[in-house]
Amino acid sequence: MIFRLLYTLCFYLLLPVIVLRLLLRSIKAPAYRQRWAERFGRFAAPDYKSDAIWIHAVSVGETIAAAPLIKQLLEKYPDTPLVVTTTTPTGSERVRALFGEQVFHVYAPYDTGLFVGRFLRRVRPRLVIVMETELWPNMLAACAQRQIPLLLANARLSEKSARGYAKLGGLTRAMLKAITTVAVQNALDGERFISLGLDRDQLVVTGSIKFDLELDNELIEQAAVLRQQWQAEQKRLVWIAASTHHGEDKIILEAFVRLKQQFKHLLLILVPRHPERFEDVYNLCQQQGLIVVRRSSHQLPDMQTDVVLGDTMGELLLLYGVCDIAFVGGSFVPVGGHNLIEPAAWGKAITTGPQLHNFAEIASLLKAEGGVSICTTEAALYDEMLLLCAGEQQRQSLGQAAQHVADTNKGALQKLLVEIDKQL
Repeated sequence: MIFRLLYTLCFYLLLPVIVLRLLLRSIKAPAYRQRWAERFGRFAAPDYKSDAIWIHAVSVGETIAAAPLIKQLLEKYPDTPLVVTTTTPTGSERVRALFGEQVFHVYAPYDTGLFVGRFLRRVRPRLVIVMETELWPNMLAACAQRQIPLLLANARLSEKSARGYAKLGGLTRAMLKAITTVAVQNALDGERFISLGLDRDQLVVTGSIKFDLELDNELIEQAAVLRQQWQAEQKRLVWIAASTHHGEDKIILEAFVRLKQQFKHLLLILVPRHPERFEDVYNLCQQQGLIVVRRSSHQLPDMQTDVVLGDTMGELLLLYGVCDIAFVGGSFVPVGGHNLIEPAAWGKAITTGPQLHNFAEIASLLKAEGGVSICTTEAALYDEMLLLCAGEQQRQSLGQAAQHVADTNKGALQKLLVEIDKQL
């Protein structure tokens, strides 16, 4: 208890800094200036009659991962309201785009007893599902005090994160005791939770629900049409660099400029991870002397176009369907990588950088089957791209292996639904 009181005191003291950070982020992303009351647990209470299931997904990646689960819950429990929270505007946009009025969406409250309690009184959850590893002491304690079961779904815990939680000692142990079930992506992550104080009977290994991604026929048709339009008069090779962070765009563009010397019709789709960076990346492309088309303009690239800037939200999965070769970002910077399964589901040749601790298990599975090329240096990325641009057989081999991994590791969603059934 004393650890949580100290944590709460620190949180209140830092609240002005947190609000200031929202203001600073809103300079480039104005949505951060909106709907502040929700973050303090103030919003009009929903008018549903029965208790709800609350699903918390931090941002875009977690929301996309949660989407198949939410769809299943809507079908399986049609009379149970679903409340979906995020902490970022981009996550909020994804929820609204995917589900509209089918779910009740607000921002998650800041982690104090006052704000979380106010939120819980309004939404009245009978079950809380937290995607991946969002551990908030007051949120967990408030649910435990009200005897609301809490399921940590698709959980992962890297070695680095485990060391960080271990330093918090008693606070971490208290948080883990408040969780009903931890559904982990793999056994190794599970053992890390155990080492931090989780009881073994709280743990279940389900695998990653990100493997349960389904490409519907409409999406496949849209990608085929877009690919035909963007290839113009010739069969252009298309390289996508997805979810890139500051520093990675420069690496990609420098490699691309060199590749264009040998593959003059190569087209790059560059998709920055955060929308507030769209303008900066557009300017960076122009500084390289490249002809850029913004995806948001709906202008079709012609044979003179070098780069399509992916400056729209929610289209990354579609854009993966257009490409021949995919680079997954967050991997040449200390972010830990991003979702490798999306391009694998399309059967695309995948390249990535070496920093993959957030997707270590998935990267290991792909590497073991020859379904990903992990490039440890910028020079290695350029060399690999030379091989893949020149060799259709290499692209097909890499893509087929990736798709095999994606297909054979499905099933986590059904295991997760079994655990949810136990709590309802």
